[in-house]
Amino acid sequence: MGIFHCPFRRCLILPSTIIILEPTLLIVNQEKSPAQMNYFTLWIPVTIFFTIITQIKLATSQIPTTLEGPFKPVTRTFDSSLRRGSDDLPMDHPRLKKNVTGNFPEQIALAISSPTSMWVSWVTGDAQIGLNVTPLDPASVASEVWYGKESGKYTSKQKGNSTVYGQLYPFEGLMNYASGIIHHVRIDGLEPGIKYYYKCGDSSIPAMSEEHVFETLPSSSPNSYPHRIAVIGDLGLTSNSSTTIDHLVMNDPSLVLMIGDLTYANQYLTTGGKGVPCFSCAFPDAPIRETYQPRWDGWGRFMEPLISRVPMMVIEGNHEIEPQVSGITFKSYLTRFSVPSEESGSKSNFYYSFDAGGVHFIMLGAYVDYNSTGSQYAWLKEDLNQVDRTKTPWLVAAWHPPWYNSYSSHYQEFECMRQEMEALLYQYRVDIVFSGHVHAYERMNRIYNYTLDHCGPVYITVGDGGNIEQVDVDHADDHGKCPSAGDNIPEFGGVCHINFSAGPAKDKFCWDKQPEWSAFRESSFGHGILEVVNSTYALWTWHRNQDIYKNNSHGDQIYIVRQPELCLPSTSSKGSNYTQLGGIKNGAADISKWIWLTTLIALVAIVVT
Repeated sequence: MGIFHCPFRRCLILPSTIIILEPTLLIVNQEKSPAQMNYFTLWIPVTIFFTIITQIKLATSQIPTTLEGPFKPVTRTFDSSLRRGSDDLPMDHPRLKKNVTGNFPEQIALAISSPTSMWVSWVTGDAQIGLNVTPLDPASVASEVWYGKESGKYTSKQKGNSTVYGQLYPFEGLMNYASGIIHHVRIDGLEPGIKYYYKCGDSSIPAMSEEHVFETLPSSSPNSYPHRIAVIGDLGLTSNSSTTIDHLVMNDPSLVLMIGDLTYANQYLTTGGKGVPCFSCAFPDAPIRETYQPRWDGWGRFMEPLISRVPMMVIEGNHEIEPQVSGITFKSYLTRFSVPSEESGSKSNFYYSFDAGGVHFIMLGAYVDYNSTGSQYAWLKEDLNQVDRTKTPWLVAAWHPPWYNSYSSHYQEFECMRQEMEALLYQYRVDIVFSGHVHAYERMNRIYNYTLDHCGPVYITVGDGGNIEQVDVDHADDHGKCPSAGDNIPEFGGVCHINFSAGPAKDKFCWDKQPEWSAFRESSFGHGILEVVNSTYALWTWHRNQDIYKNNSHGDQIYIVRQPELCLPSTSSKGSNYTQLGGIKNGAADISKWIWLTTLIALVAIVVT
């Protein structure tokens, strides 16, 4: 039996006019039956035709691909006609105020549990804030979800659990908070790619919600992917946040990744009032980093129209720490959101994984132990080892603070985490990494250990959701903007700031120009959309808020291309042999040669048969 590569299994024509075709294996028996011969001879000319067309289209496409990288660094300067930020929406704003009475559900949200199950979460009752607060009884309101495939016909019912939490401050003059009742129900037995209708609440009161609808994601397969994956970081509740969400909704995602810093409730005193861009600047005498917890309730209402029909997967950021006395942290984050921690074996809401079609997502925690001797690292290693790239070819990771960042803000802040975890992610060939924290946009060239590497991930920072702290505009390579070694101290973990050991910035803490690993950066609010086309191509688009009313306008767009045949999972943490042999600049040429060589083999096969 002889085996050779048939270059393409299928063809997809995109609006940009690029055609993307997916490689597969065609097995040819040397002793072919007439039926097999007819099938084979049919596919040969089709393969040749699509190969030629693809070459032409790739050459003329206006959308670049990572095969053309590494790219020369580009900076688009801040548009001075725009404001750097805006104030938070007030609590009586129509999108933040409570619109239900009694124990009817509000702040309804979805999250993926597994390919066949979904978490439904909501809040009932009235939160309390004051010097003395009395927690509600979670058992006083049941947690039920009715669901089915037809509107008004609910063939399945599930019950779940409920809880409350408090944000308590034993300091004179500070207000305490007791939440409403927070409900979590896991509904199962779902079929992939199917629309489901549901209600949630307590039928015995009765206090059931209005009907909502969602569509399940496709099953794990190299041929099935979510329609669009939205990526947002550092959102907040400002006018800019509203524009971000409105723009995102227009782009019709089927999944939302929220990569930390959600509400910015800790930009307030416990008494409420007006939020501030810098808490320590405005309130230097505060006995603790205070929060105004009703902002969480406002955020839940603000997001409900979207996340009651589209699952949102969250990971914690520094603004979710919200310290209380006795070392209590992250109480709001841990109580309000359901994530598939148990389902993915992590047993921690700070880090977990899940599948969405042919993509395996890994959500990591930067504000819990990330050392190579810790439980998160051990879980990550096991999770990566279990990934089946024949079912989920794409491997996407996300956490809040970026490892690669050329802005002054948070520059090298989480270098310790990078040094602990980067080699493991590189070894298993993670394709894309999303982060926030820096309030601007930046996309990197493929990189590993500060070296351009064709098999390294594409790191993308999208911490530009619109929060009250304003957009970041200073770059570490701008004159006079390089942070000192004492700046950018992380809120968790150690300090591992380094000077570069090679390249144009050798022995320096900052570059004196945009680093070669920074492909594109711009200071604007916005969000990203990832559209996975097949097992090797994904279209990434960064949408700026100012483009919301412009047709086919965006801030950045590129096809991210996997090269599994060149970047096999490694047993070493060293840079890839392909890169060390100069493969970076010749990647696209190598692929082109491979395609034409395959075509030549096909032509020979025709002549022989």
